[in-house]
Amino acid sequence: MNCKICNLKTKNIFTAKILNKYHVKYYYCNHCGFLQTEEPYWIEEAYEESINISDTGIMQRNIHLSKISCLLIYFLFDKSKKFVDFAGGYGVFTRLMRDMGFDFYWQDKFSVNSVARGFEYDQDNTKDAVELLTSFETFEHFDQPIAEIENMLKISRSILFSTNLLPDDLPQPDDWWYYGLEHGQHISFYSKTTLKYIAKKYNLNLYTNNFSLHLLTDKKINRLYFKLILISNWFGLSYLIEKTLNSRTVDDMTQFKNNES
Repeated sequence: MNCKICNLKTKNIFTAKILNKYHVKYYYCNHCGFLQTEEPYWIEEAYEESINISDTGIMQRNIHLSKISCLLIYFLFDKSKKFVDFAGGYGVFTRLMRDMGFDFYWQDKFSVNSVARGFEYDQDNTKDAVELLTSFETFEHFDQPIAEIENMLKISRSILFSTNLLPDDLPQPDDWWYYGLEHGQHISFYSKTTLKYIAKKYNLNLYTNNFSLHLLTDKKINRLYFKLILISNWFGLSYLIEKTLNSRTVDDMTQFKNNES
């Protein structure tokens, strides 16, 4: 089986039991450090619900990521521009970011927009440049990661995303919760080497916390500055920044009321 990132030969390193019944082979690429499952024939069953039942941290994660994103946008990007949350699920993150004051829009081909209705991103009919695209807890779900990344890059040359990096010592199936064997939705796993390969392929710069949060961008950023911004979140800096922004909550409501009248 060829690697879905670099297209070189991979090696079958172990088999794991997915959804408590499917014995699935995992293939590792020694060239770019990418780990993938065999072709995911079980995926339709895995997505009977777009958000898996064991994802109890969905709200906490969205709140946490909204605060980090607030800091990164405020200090590294033009906060007055347009932003898109790619594969945005039910729209929780988009709504949180609009509540803070950022002009965020939702995009997801496979989920219902329940929380950020009215702010769907229409790529074909949008002329405004997108300053930054976010995509959290999605990369591990991609069956064709390169195609999905290229779709993202058509929207923006800056991508802020989360996915847990493979540990240096590749864990066995029962030793790493992120394999997601119980729900079967995680089929692609990245190492830092993988992300460096992707950055080089598309002439981008990679900034990462070396664990779960990563930024691919054509902007050049001081790496220490990037780390300091992330650290500042632990000291509540995002709360202070939010006070300087104009929330869109009431304006969005007023817009919809006016449209109905």
